[in-house]
Amino acid sequence: MTSNESSNESSDLRNRLAEKMAGDITLSEKPGESLKKWRLNFEISQTDIANYLKVSPSVISDYESGRRKSPGTLIIKKIVESLLEIDIDRGSKKIHAYESILNAENSTKSIYSTYEYTIPIQLAKLVNLIDGDIVYKGVERPLYGFSVVDSQRAILELSSHEFQKLYGWSTDRAMIFSKVSTGKSPLVAIRVTNLKPGAVVLHGLRKEEVEPVVVKMAEVDRIPLVATTMDLDQIVQLLRKYSQYYARE
Repeated sequence: MTSNESSNESSDLRNRLAEKMAGDITLSEKPGESLKKWRLNFEISQTDIANYLKVSPSVISDYESGRRKSPGTLIIKKIVESLLEIDIDRGSKKIHAYESILNAENSTKSIYSTYEYTIPIQLAKLVNLIDGDIVYKGVERPLYGFSVVDSQRAILELSSHEFQKLYGWSTDRAMIFSKVSTGKSPLVAIRVTNLKPGAVVLHGLRKEEVEPVVVKMAEVDRIPLVATTMDLDQIVQLLRKYSQYYARE
């Protein structure tokens, strides 16, 4: 391996780990605790981070304790970069320790089912098929497929780059998230990625159980948001049959 190839490989590893860390912190119900977890994992003090960012150590302490409002994606990115840069200065020991974990990940475990349509399905038809309720109408687009995603696996195991692989061949698809409790985590994951689905379906929730903040996040990206409690296998069966039967209507 040449020095350039080695440098590129190290850069790729760093970027993948940065995505994983930023995603974990951003999607956490308690970002401060997650931030602290990663800082301790890298064995870096609050003072070291503060010096790198040129802020007071109390700022980092306030973020971790929750005394300060949860950091936004830009601040999280800067903190993650500080952890990685400090580790690089120390010989990249922690970064390399995570290499085998990253390489062992398999995004397909997060996908329960996926399907591509040759003839698109309209949102109203999809909602009718899955006995769903529209939580937020958004901007409707023809849907050229669907993916049923195990939200717990996707949020815990995938970086933002890997998360985008769940879209299949087209982003104009319905992303159906199973195992959701409030719907917050899937919408946060979508907010921090560049690709946006044609619709989001929260499986296992009734319309009134979707938190207001989830609706607001859908509104920002104007993504149609749907809730349904229909049996998941039945949803998959009905949506797969659509291209054979319902598309003729």
